[in-house]
Amino acid sequence: MSLTEIDLHQQLKKYFGFSQFKGLQEEVITSIVNKHNTFVVMPTGGGKSLCYQLPALIADGTAIVVSPLIALMKNQVDAIRGISSEHGVAHVLNSSLNKTEVRQVKEDIANGVTKLLYVAPESLTKEDHVEFLKKQTISFLAIDEAHCISEWGHDFRPEYRNLRSIIKRIGDDIPIIALTATATPKVQEDILKNLGIPDAKTFKASFNRPNLYYEVRPKTKNVDADIIRFVKQNQGKSGIIYCLSRKKVEELAQTLQVNGINAVPYHAGLDAKTRSKHQDQFLMEEIDVVVATIAFGMGIDKPDVRFVIHHDIPKSIESYYQETGRAGRDGGEGHCLAFYSYKDIEKLEKFMSGKPVAEQEIGHALLQEVVAYAETSISRRKFILHYFGEKFDEKTGEGASMDDNVQNPKKQHEAKEDAELVLKAVKETKQLYKSKEIVKTLIGKSNAVILSHKTDEHPLFGKGKDKDGKYWMALIRQVLVAGYLKKDIETYGVLKLTPKGEEFLKNPVSFMMTEDHIFDSTTEAVPAASQSSGGGVDKTLVKMLKELRKKVAQKREVPPFVVFQDPSIEDMALKYPITMDEMSNIYGVGEGKAKKYGKEFIALIEKYVEDNDIVRPDDLVVKSTGANSALKLYIIQSVDRKLPLDDIAAAKGMEMPEFIKEMEAIVYSGTKLNIDYWLEDILDEDQQEEIHEYFLEAETDKIDEAMEEFDGEYDDEELRLYRIKFISEVAN
Repeated sequence: MSLTEIDLHQQLKKYFGFSQFKGLQEEVITSIVNKHNTFVVMPTGGGKSLCYQLPALIADGTAIVVSPLIALMKNQVDAIRGISSEHGVAHVLNSSLNKTEVRQVKEDIANGVTKLLYVAPESLTKEDHVEFLKKQTISFLAIDEAHCISEWGHDFRPEYRNLRSIIKRIGDDIPIIALTATATPKVQEDILKNLGIPDAKTFKASFNRPNLYYEVRPKTKNVDADIIRFVKQNQGKSGIIYCLSRKKVEELAQTLQVNGINAVPYHAGLDAKTRSKHQDQFLMEEIDVVVATIAFGMGIDKPDVRFVIHHDIPKSIESYYQETGRAGRDGGEGHCLAFYSYKDIEKLEKFMSGKPVAEQEIGHALLQEVVAYAETSISRRKFILHYFGEKFDEKTGEGASMDDNVQNPKKQHEAKEDAELVLKAVKETKQLYKSKEIVKTLIGKSNAVILSHKTDEHPLFGKGKDKDGKYWMALIRQVLVAGYLKKDIETYGVLKLTPKGEEFLKNPVSFMMTEDHIFDSTTEAVPAASQSSGGGVDKTLVKMLKELRKKVAQKREVPPFVVFQDPSIEDMALKYPITMDEMSNIYGVGEGKAKKYGKEFIALIEKYVEDNDIVRPDDLVVKSTGANSALKLYIIQSVDRKLPLDDIAAAKGMEMPEFIKEMEAIVYSGTKLNIDYWLEDILDEDQQEEIHEYFLEAETDKIDEAMEEFDGEYDDEELRLYRIKFISEVAN
């Protein structure tokens, strides 16, 4: 059946009420109507579903649409039923139906009522379904979210791999239409090969979304405050905030609510009723913000989402593109803000270590691209489009200025010799070390691994000590991104030279290193929001507060960090607290600590604010949720009862490091914890005395510095636990 153009426009108006096709829709529909195998790569919001819905409505027989998500199918079925007088015009066939419902679906198909049948790939493997569909007129088979077929896609589903053989069983000459919203050239090739349609007519829309503004900020300890500040600056606008874990989704949603933001959580762990209620509230604009895992958003057709925030950086550029693509679908503004710290990447790498090597290789390659995106100094739009095989001119391209790197270009400097030094260090230490050891080698610090390989005797040892560890860490990452080094898969994390790196060592070329490299969170406590664009830390005030801290510390004969830690001082210089209440809301300061030391600091800040006519950011005092207070209370009571620490942790489903962190938060905010009963079992009297002396005289309470001082005599856990005792006794 071939239709003239006028016909198509008439049908479009008749069924969907539009008088104009969008982008490539008309060409795609013509191809499908003429029974050609068709492959469509069209970004989210480009009107993909209409490409198969319209041909299905006008063709003879039933079109089968394979889709990965039940929620997605339901949305589309409802939409199609909305434009037809026949309820049976569209159906779902999946595990959610009972026998009677299945019978009704089959009856409607047999009677020619059903034009669109949405199925999950699993439903197509059922023998009786296949037998039934064989006997029906099938107009074509559409595969939505076709990237699920490819292992290199960001959402691989093994059951998608067998679609080709299933389709063959239903009918040999059924035209196939594959559609995806994101696919790199590699994934596209994989889809066509796997479906056995190399001859398919391919239609690729541009991936450029000129109305979206891309921005990446460093993720600090106070990322929640940064997010609250951003959402409040965009009050009344709709937004989605993505987190990787369900736990973080719950916590952040609560923190937003406590701070007067209309937000709800959404993740697969909530029951279906709650999920659909929260989704509806968002669509109906009863709430402004959804905090979600990636379970949210597939098929969400809300055109006016104004911002998408990534609390955690996603696992691949495709995921990032899909998730940010939910902003500004109406062509209006869309702000895509991602918070990034390399620590998060390392966490994701750890999750992968148990998986099969082939899967790990793919995972690491995809992650490496994400690191490159976050740390790049070129236009982010150009980077994304290049990833999808599309060229972009960052001077004249549409939307070229909508990008933090274009608006605030990062400084660069020539680092050819330093890059050469890094590659030499990797090569001459026999490619056995992870980044951490390479950095230690360059700055001339040893640890057990370095000593065992006698690297401390190598001429390169300490060759880069004129620069600090952070500089070398940043350079190693940029050298990885440039492809001169790679991380080994088998012994993951060990750096190896690539052929490109070997070539660089033979004849070194220019290597421009990007400065402004604040994307590192290797230090234990990061200044609160100090680099956020919402106004930075007041450096003059930091200096004054540190001087006061020194005086108070000398008077009380304790080290300065016992009074307040650096992140607390920096948070004060960001928020200017002038009441006890505000002071106890500062990062790392609780009521106890505020009462003990707060008075003089408040007086100094109040005078400083007055003398310098400072407008205080009243919205920045982030209230914390009560969720954590129940846990704190439980810990305090359990320690009072002298319960074994590992039992307390296990009772709350926590690993020891996470549990120690909770105890640290308690003592740093001014509450005492007496864990002597536990320490006596792990450290004898002399050891305790030695560590006590160290902390009394130390400039800082950072654990890595203590580890270095004791040179492996104590492990991380022992030092952290003793520090809890020290702060409890000396500070509180």
